[in-house]
Amino acid sequence: MGKQVLDVIDKQREHFQVLGLTGKSNLELLQKQAEKFFVPVVGLADEEKAKELRKRLKKTEVYEGDKGIIEVAKSIPADLVISCIVGKAALLPTLEAIKSGKNIALANKESLVIAGSILKNEAKKKEVQIFSIDSEQIAIFQCLEGHNITDVEKIYLTASGGPFWKWEGNFEDVTPIQALSHPRWKMGPKISLDSATLINKGLEVIETHYFFGIDIEKIKILIHPESIVHSLVEFIDGSILGQLGITDMRLPIHYILNYPERKRNFLPFLRLEMIKKISFEPPDFQKFPGLKLAYWAGKEEGTLPAVFSAADEVAVELFLKRKIKFSQIVPLIEGVMKEHKVLPNPSLKEILKVDAWARKKARQLF
Repeated sequence: MGKQVLDVIDKQREHFQVLGLTGKSNLELLQKQAEKFFVPVVGLADEEKAKELRKRLKKTEVYEGDKGIIEVAKSIPADLVISCIVGKAALLPTLEAIKSGKNIALANKESLVIAGSILKNEAKKKEVQIFSIDSEQIAIFQCLEGHNITDVEKIYLTASGGPFWKWEGNFEDVTPIQALSHPRWKMGPKISLDSATLINKGLEVIETHYFFGIDIEKIKILIHPESIVHSLVEFIDGSILGQLGITDMRLPIHYILNYPERKRNFLPFLRLEMIKKISFEPPDFQKFPGLKLAYWAGKEEGTLPAVFSAADEVAVELFLKRKIKFSQIVPLIEGVMKEHKVLPNPSLKEILKVDAWARKKARQLF
């Protein structure tokens, strides 16, 4: 996602300046990006590689380790911080950026899933905005412009169905290569695998709940293989608004970077006369039971969404390392959730403690 953000910025250099970049361990890529965009501050989580990067980037301030990532997020004088870090690791840098008075664009679902109330409350206190770069969330955001959330009957999140929507084989035999082969989107391994189990859509249900302040029961999922309609909002008068666009994450990125203005995009436009079919189907909760767990976590709230997210991260890692089968991912997550005693209205400290417990428990159960 970070690469796509920079690609959009590169096409509009006259409008944007990159003030900071962070990475996990890819020294070569971060160096290339920093040099291309003349970035004054960077952070690299891998401390040894950060030291090497400091030698290479003589005119750039280089921070190292997880604390360094947080320092970059909160110290750069940016109007907007785009949070692209995968999983729970994005939470603290995102929270610190909010506390320092910066608007946030989330390309990360987990932060809102595990600590939605904390992030939203802090943003309200600091009078900053939290946006989402998910195509579904931006679609909903645009459909709701000028409307009250109390006038919403339902929100429909669309999903392509991933690689296994029409799968008739045995999930016991699914390989990582098969699971990562998304039919529509090019994404990282975590989100690609979550799309294969449809847990990604479950995370979006919880994200939508916190982001728009709407009851879980009003958020529905529709399988839409064409990936043209990026989500829909149904109002209490029976009207339904949807947002359509090409299948390219740079479209929602472009929208958020330029918001509240609309600027001409460099991407191809959707040609309606070329669309032969637009179809919707209800999700199969039996075939993709991870969706049930997401609704359970979202309805229960408290610390259960954090447990759901943490257990999923571990299950994804174990499957990609071929330590568990694809068919064991959801049962492992469910096992961890069932052993957790939910804490209502948790503090950040309690959420982080529960997250660590869930990861440890998931490794014990497998």
